[in-house]
Amino acid sequence: MTTPIGELSIKKQTVVIVIPTYDEKGNIGRCIDTLEEVFKTVPPSYDIHILVVDDSSPDGTADEVRQKIKEYKNVHLLINKQKMGLGGAYLSGMKFAAEKFNPDIFFEFDADLSHDPKLVPQFLAKLEQGYDLVLGSRYIKGGSIPHNWGLKRKFYSVVGNMIIMTVLTDFRVRDWTTGYRALRRKVYEAVYPLLGEERFFGYTFQIGFLHKAVRLGFKIGEVPLNFVDRTLGRSKLGAEYIKNTLIYIFKARFFELLRFFKFVAVGSLGLIIQTALYWILGFALKVVSPTVATILGGQIAILSNFILNNIWTFGDRKITSVSALLKKLVIFYATSNIAVLIIQGGIMKIGEIAVGKENLFIHGFYILALALTLIFNFTVYNRYIWKK
Repeated sequence: MTTPIGELSIKKQTVVIVIPTYDEKGNIGRCIDTLEEVFKTVPPSYDIHILVVDDSSPDGTADEVRQKIKEYKNVHLLINKQKMGLGGAYLSGMKFAAEKFNPDIFFEFDADLSHDPKLVPQFLAKLEQGYDLVLGSRYIKGGSIPHNWGLKRKFYSVVGNMIIMTVLTDFRVRDWTTGYRALRRKVYEAVYPLLGEERFFGYTFQIGFLHKAVRLGFKIGEVPLNFVDRTLGRSKLGAEYIKNTLIYIFKARFFELLRFFKFVAVGSLGLIIQTALYWILGFALKVVSPTVATILGGQIAILSNFILNNIWTFGDRKITSVSALLKKLVIFYATSNIAVLIIQGGIMKIGEIAVGKENLFIHGFYILALALTLIFNFTVYNRYIWKK
């Protein structure tokens, strides 16, 4: 039985474009008008709203928005009772939008039109392709920064992004500081609880939010953005932003490395246990081959690693339920044995064939096997066994 075309219903996705403002009276009206024109080119499967979050601007920005509310039924205004900064405005705006509109997608957008409104359809298309968070990137092919920027501004932007990528050791994202973004609601819901007391009230919010989204494994996409400098008003960027950014990225990386160092310490104890059995069984007593000695020692080391990692390395994610503990232990043994049997056993077998069991170079293969195992195990444990 066919359904008449007139009865067909399209399930719309609700989109909320959050625009934080502070003293943007000269820009906000033009910004809203331009976005409304772009919305006409967006497929009808999207229901798009504009939410202006004003930080109690003294210049009358809110009054300009109220005039636009009379003109467009999809424009809304939220006024923060006190100045919260960029991060605070975005978070209060997203929270308000989540409760009032139940949106599927959030946009972050600047009121000064430095972000090209015509890219909105491209962002939505990118999300449809399976990406969770899409960035307007100035540093991929097709993107750019203003030619009339001074050397100092260009240095801050270009070199700043390079420093962030280097410190966080993540070069997949090319524009960490961009403020033009679209994200699915699940990203907001996953990242928001992790912010804790770090509300990133200033521009550091962009880096902190993105960093946590990346570490949670969300799929990040980028579209080229030709950034246009504002024509009215002045930029709010300053030395405070640079200082806070450096503090955040070095602090974040320190705690990431701290966990890794704990992991290395636990792994070192496991290494001592495994190596002792490797020498005793494979060379002192010679009851088994070096390959078998490696595997047997690995089984004892795995148990030691699981207990200590659960108590110490991943103490903030410690598994306490007995049933969950047993389940995770089985998974832990299974994944760890991939490393022991395939990585370590395979490399040691290659070593035995290549140089022989008695050759001193066999120990070089053993060290290589352990190094690769360390990297493999930390990745698996962090992302799957003790996944946050």
